[in-house]
Amino acid sequence: MARYIFVTGGVVSSLGKGLSSASLAALLQLRGFKVRVRKLDPYLNVDPGTMNPFQHGEVFVTDDGAETDLDIGHYERFTGISATQSDNITTGGIYSDIIKKERRGDYLGGTVQVVPHVTDRIKKFISHNIKDENFIICEIGGTVGDIESLPFLEAIRQFSNDIGRKNSLFIHLTLVPYLKASGELKTKPTQHSVKELREIGIQPNILLCRCDRKIEKNEIDKIALFCNVSSADVIQGSDVDNIYKVPLVYHSEKLDQQVLKHFRIKTKKYINLNKWKNIIKIMDNNKKSLNIGIVGKYTDLPDAYKSLNEALVHGAIANNVGINISWINSEELKNINLKNKLSNLTGLVVPGGFGDRGINGKILAINYARKYKLPFLGICLGLQLAVIEFARNVLKLKGANSTEFGPCTNQLIGLLTEWKKENKVEIRSKDSDLGG
Repeated sequence: MARYIFVTGGVVSSLGKGLSSASLAALLQLRGFKVRVRKLDPYLNVDPGTMNPFQHGEVFVTDDGAETDLDIGHYERFTGISATQSDNITTGGIYSDIIKKERRGDYLGGTVQVVPHVTDRIKKFISHNIKDENFIICEIGGTVGDIESLPFLEAIRQFSNDIGRKNSLFIHLTLVPYLKASGELKTKPTQHSVKELREIGIQPNILLCRCDRKIEKNEIDKIALFCNVSSADVIQGSDVDNIYKVPLVYHSEKLDQQVLKHFRIKTKKYINLNKWKNIIKIMDNNKKSLNIGIVGKYTDLPDAYKSLNEALVHGAIANNVGINISWINSEELKNINLKNKLSNLTGLVVPGGFGDRGINGKILAINYARKYKLPFLGICLGLQLAVIEFARNVLKLKGANSTEFGPCTNQLIGLLTEWKKENKVEIRSKDSDLGG
């Protein structure tokens, strides 16, 4: 039977539940176990596909086409396991399913309630599509105390009772802030966060305490005393300058060891961290660096392009070089500042997107890359704009554009057809049209 690990967060958001979950999964893998990581999001959107990247970050698309939370990307990168649509669910998706059933009469006229209908749907998701995994790690989005999170917390409380405490584990991630005025770390926020969780009926087994400096033993003992855990189960999550150091930090703090101890699993398998150490060594000691520019309209929030950022980092690691990423706002790109912003780059990326905002800046950047032979990668919309730029500036089709950017624009396919006839050039495609 699979063991279930539930990761919750308290005090403030953005403490790193996703990275903590991914790192724990990676450590358990190195110990020889099969793992799966899932994300339960409390927002009412059905999925993040239509959410503003400034609010939510990127949309991570799985191999089977699901539009999911960006933490799913962390899970994949840290474990190498391809996520599926069954690894991410939202409150909106749950309510949508339940309302459809109610409208069909599946509940036979019964009153539909959060308990048991919503909580049962969450529990079904948690245990759905499990194969031969030893551990299922479920990250609960949001922060303890949020109204939106309550159904999920109630569901995992029930789920733990259903499968037995020996088969479940609760990890709570909190903040231990340092107050400069008093010159000390404060444990009270962690105490209150755990108190809030215990009022819901969940006693955390392990505490991950985010901190920007070492937590002394007396403070660890204090947290353990007031949060009803052993001192060995108070794990420091120190700040790092590189996310790929997180598994190393948690292993040094014996997180994986404490997890296995809770489940009473004994393993003599030597845990080899050389893969992670080599990654850090390459990133810290490379002698050559590349300057790659990313031209987009969400550059004020790099998380909007998180997977693209990490793909470039991974490519650099594989080639034993460093990488410096320049975030270039396409709305601010003009002819007057184009060379100044792009001249120091060794490569240019124009990522996907939608809408007409910032399009002209992206086309200017693509034109610069083509003229000055700057290595260029266009992804989705980026490649579409490369076609438009080529049609305008090489084929001299000045009206070349996409109807996506305005209903009154000329269609590129029509212009290319005219150019083909005038120049007596035959353009073929496997679908017998220019869109193929």
